Amino acid sequence: MFDANLLGERASGLLLHPSSLPGRFGIGDMGPSALRWVDALADHHQRYWQILPLGPTGYGNSPYQSFSAFAGNLLLLSPELLAQDGVLSRADLEELEQPAGAVDYERVAAAKQLMLRRAWTRFSRGGGKSGGELSEDFLEFISAAAPWLEDFALFMAVKSAGRNRFWVEWDRALAHREVEAIHAARRELAEEIALVRFGQFIFFRQWNALKAHAHAKGIAIIGDLPIFVAADSADVWSRPELFDLDPTGRPHTVAGVPPDYFSRTGQRWGNPLYRWDVLADEGFEWWHNRIIAALESVDILRIDHFRGFAAYWEVKADSADAANGRWVTGPGARYFASLTERIGRAPLIAEDLGWITDDVDAMRLRFGFPGMRVLQFAFAGATEARFLPYRYEPATVVYTGTHDNDTTQGWFGSADPAEKKLICSYLDSDGTRIHRDLIRLAWSSVANLAIAPLQDVLGLGSEARMNIPGTTGGNWCWRATDSQTTSEALGDLGEITRIFGRSGA
Repeated sequence: MFDANLLGERASGLLLHPSSLPGRFGIGDMGPSALRWVDALADHHQRYWQILPLGPTGYGNSPYQSFSAFAGNLLLLSPELLAQDGVLSRADLEELEQPAGAVDYERVAAAKQLMLRRAWTRFSRGGGKSGGELSEDFLEFISAAAPWLEDFALFMAVKSAGRNRFWVEWDRALAHREVEAIHAARRELAEEIALVRFGQFIFFRQWNALKAHAHAKGIAIIGDLPIFVAADSADVWSRPELFDLDPTGRPHTVAGVPPDYFSRTGQRWGNPLYRWDVLADEGFEWWHNRIIAALESVDILRIDHFRGFAAYWEVKADSADAANGRWVTGPGARYFASLTERIGRAPLIAEDLGWITDDVDAMRLRFGFPGMRVLQFAFAGATEARFLPYRYEPATVVYTGTHDNDTTQGWFGSADPAEKKLICSYLDSDGTRIHRDLIRLAWSSVANLAIAPLQDVLGLGSEARMNIPGTTGGNWCWRATDSQTTSEALGDLGEITRIFGRSGA
């Protein structure tokens, strides 16, 4: 594992999901543009690249609603790297090209599926570097990943054959995993299952090469782990006993958050809730395996909705909103004590935003997990004093904003006059370069790690926002241009990093 000493010294980095990288194929990927991005980070003394979850996106194209807690997102595959492997041609690349701009997920998904089928056909027939047979690396991957890959491959093969229906709508015998139905499906869908295996093999091969390049440049990768999984996922289908489901397999209760400043009715997320009693009886093995697998792909993990381990908001599945939910006690420190016994001190960041109680803080501090502070929350909207920099402790990760926030320029532009006055007074700023002022404030703070989205470095407005929580349309689509991910585009970021002692030099 890369030696990323998160708490021991000052450092900084940028937040940009791979899907937002520029490129020729309609979505960012793990190819040349990603390598150039890593080089630009290194040129400016950044030591961290933070991303969103890497899983295959499901409902609403959200990285937080994935078909698997273990698999990779094939939309991020690089056609150019497959061409280097000899399983795509130059003509294939030209055919796959798409216009620059926002991600059109439907179009990208169709193109990447065509690409993968062509690559698999050539690979399985001995084309490219496969040497006439399935490569040794491919066979090793299938064996090592079997605990999650076999169920996932069958799950995706059945979904593909059934026009992507929710698994509870499949034939009852298959939905309930009756042995004969599973065997029959494996026989009937053998070729499609092989294609899914191949896609996952290529994903992790490409991702591991990109991660190795980042490490060679002195950059660690911060990943993101949603606490909950999607109802329509291989995880719930293959292990229904771990979740609170009704007899049909649909969630009996779902996750969300209670009413607050942002929503009078709360947020009903719809994810099935865990049966923590069953997980505890199994020694939390499924959860341990999930974190171990994630840490094989990244160096540090941000645990989304960390407070859900202390207590989570339970909503009846048939409720229209989250207003009438209730708090239910989670596994608490018992889970993280078990994880520590299994792998030692885990390199985790606790996403402790929202309503945080003393028990959440105590759990985070007991295991040495740094918490998060978002500068936008200190000044405008639902302000909280704990987000002001003079209240930070060093074991903190400070953000100008996250993927769920508006860009700093957009946020400042929508603030009311009194809020703008407070912001400018605190920053001693006239507001004309508020994005740069907020970055300087984050970088100058005592927090050991400072992170900014690329959009804030570039000073972009609300048109570059990544996600609006509680909405399903138009999110996760923003992409940078080629010129916006160069070393030149990052301007004086390296100098700011050096001045505030985050360069490591």
